[in-house]
Amino acid sequence: MPVEPLLPDPLLPDPLLPDEERKRLVAQFAEIAALAGGLAHEIKNPLSTISLNLELLIEDVSEGDSPRDRRILKKLLSLQQECRRMGRVLEDFLKYARAGEPELVPSDLNQVVREFLEFYQPEASANGIEISPHLAADLPEVRLDAGLFRQVLLNLALNAQQAMPRGGIVEIQTRHRDGRVELEMIDNGCGMDEKTLSRIFEVFYSTKPAGSGLGLATVKRIVEVHDGRMLVDSAPGRGTQFTISLPPAHSSPPP
Repeated sequence: MPVEPLLPDPLLPDPLLPDEERKRLVAQFAEIAALAGGLAHEIKNPLSTISLNLELLIEDVSEGDSPRDRRILKKLLSLQQECRRMGRVLEDFLKYARAGEPELVPSDLNQVVREFLEFYQPEASANGIEISPHLAADLPEVRLDAGLFRQVLLNLALNAQQAMPRGGIVEIQTRHRDGRVELEMIDNGCGMDEKTLSRIFEVFYSTKPAGSGLGLATVKRIVEVHDGRMLVDSAPGRGTQFTISLPPAHSSPPP
C-alpha cells in the first residue's frame, strides 16, 4: 500500500504558519542546525586523531604473537571498528543538517540523473545491480540544488542496493504528469513490511545493524525543502518504489 510521508517534520516549521512566525522558526532552526553541525565537527576532529593513533597501535601490536598481544589486538580492532561507525554516523548527520540549506536554481532533472548514474555505475556493477533508466524527453526544468539532489539519488540507490544483496535491477524513470515533474526509483529487492514502511523516514530509525538511520530521513528533508512530495510503495518479496514529485521551475510557488 503506498505511503506518503506528509506528517510535519518536527524539525521544520509548518508552512501554514503566519509568515512572521514561520520566518522566526526558520531562523531558529538554522541556528540549531549550525550549532549541531559545529558540534559534529568538534567531535569529528578528535575522533580522527583517535583513529590515527589506533592504526599506529594496531601496527605495533600486530608484530607480536604472544597471547597478550593477540588479546590487545582484538580489543584495538574492536575500538577501530566503533570509531569508523561513529565517523559514518557523523558524516550522515552533517549531510542531514546541511539538507535544510538548499540553493535552488532552474535545472534539468534528467541531466542530474545522468551525472549521478555515471558516478554510481561502477558501484552498481560491483554489486551485481543492473541500472535501467527511462528518462522522459522534453521534461520541464525544476528548481534544484543539484548537489543535495544527487544525495537523494545516492541514498535511494544505496537503500535499493542493501535490499538486493545478491544483485538485481533498479529502474529510474522521469515523467511530466498532472503539472508536476516526477522521478521514480524502483528495485526488485526484498521489500518492506507495513511496520517498517511506517517508520522509514524517522530520524535514527534503521533495520540494519550498521545503519545510521539518517539516509532516508535526509532524503525526506531534501525533498521537502524542494517543495516536493514523496510516495513509497513496498511489500515483502516484491520490491520497493519511491516516487518524488516536484513542481516545475516556472510554476507558481506554494502559498
